[in-house]
Amino acid sequence: MTAPRRSFRRENPDARKDALIRAALSLIARRGPGAATVRAIAEEAGVTQGLIRHYFTTKEDLLNAAYQFHMQAQTEAIEGLVALGPAGARQRLARMVATSVSPPVAAPEALSLWAGFIHMVWRDPAMHATHERSYLRYRDLLQAHIASALDEAGRAVPPQEARTLAIACNAVLDGLWLEAGALPEAFGKGELVRIGLRSVGAILGLELSSDEAGA
Repeated sequence: MTAPRRSFRRENPDARKDALIRAALSLIARRGPGAATVRAIAEEAGVTQGLIRHYFTTKEDLLNAAYQFHMQAQTEAIEGLVALGPAGARQRLARMVATSVSPPVAAPEALSLWAGFIHMVWRDPAMHATHERSYLRYRDLLQAHIASALDEAGRAVPPQEARTLAIACNAVLDGLWLEAGALPEAFGKGELVRIGLRSVGAILGLELSSDEAGA
């Protein structure tokens, strides 16, 4: 009796590329950027070093792709959570504040990755461009929600003022995000969310509540 022929499935090239990116992120999160050598990334992903060279010209290209992947995932997580729940402009803004300072966006692993990448931003022009795009994407999203919430409250502001308010609010949220990632056990359940809502609300002259944020 002839044995049945084994079916082989060629792995999607995008899946192989993603595996390399995720391997780099895992190494950086656990052991820092110095641990993300070509050999270590290949071992982490379970592939040969030659496969890395097939997808990325240099290790720096791979690390930049990993940074893009991580930052895009962070922003998409925020956008996805903001879209859930009631569609009022103030409620959406409150959810953006809450999700920006809560896991999985604000967490030790996310902070570890940010710290691992940030020192490369001023050394590598490509990494700097990725950082700029990521920052502007988040800030523009925050600006849009701020403008909508103020308009809903009958206090429409010009784009330049909405931009200024977004920069100020982003600075507050960045600080809380850092604290949430560096020392999460120092804060009570929902404490940073409440602080974020109160602080952003004070800057904007709006009352943002935990109930509106779904927190």
